[in-house]
Amino acid sequence: MPEYRALRARYGFLELCKTPAAAAEVTLQPIERLGVDAAILFADILLVLEPLGVGLEFTKGDGPRIQRPVRSAGGRAAHAVRRRRRGGGLRLRDGADRQKGARRARPLIGFAGAPFTLASYLIEGGPSREFLATKRFMREERTAWDALLTRLADITAEYLNGQIAAGVQAVQLFDSWVGALSPSDYREHVLPYSQRAIRGARARRAGHPLRHRHRDALAV
Repeated sequence: MPEYRALRARYGFLELCKTPAAAAEVTLQPIERLGVDAAILFADILLVLEPLGVGLEFTKGDGPRIQRPVRSAGGRAAHAVRRRRRGGGLRLRDGADRQKGARRARPLIGFAGAPFTLASYLIEGGPSREFLATKRFMREERTAWDALLTRLADITAEYLNGQIAAGVQAVQLFDSWVGALSPSDYREHVLPYSQRAIRGARARRAGHPLRHRHRDALAV
């Protein structure tokens, strides 16, 4: 929409996500232009990775990039991810501010990325077609894979809970790239961590729906 393009001329994508008033404005633009019956909080699933110190950036034409990807259990990036304080920190507060600005849109829908999709960006360093580095890490670094996805599941649950506390009426968990896996790999290496994130989110206790969306029809 021209309203969005006008804001993007003033803000880089990551800056726009991190500026509460501008992000709230983008959230409301479809409501005002199209009259749809719900708003989706303007954000990006990778915002929770920025406090981990991996160098998240969004490049024009290429999308998200991780400057310091996690490639091995003993690598510097893996140690940095483990050392960083659990949770989204500033991103959670930014998310709450975005929601406060967008509350006149009802209902308001929040979202987060599922552990596998977040891990794939951390390991590949950006978008991928084959996810070869992610699959190698998943199969050859089993202890590190468990530690990484457990941490990402807890961060995801905390991020969703921050959105729920700030006033969203529903949340979605996106696992965009699990279609790259076989059903057996998904059930063994991914499903337990998605379930951990869902259990950790307080959506049901708050009376809000939580929808788990993933590419391809896999039994969950």
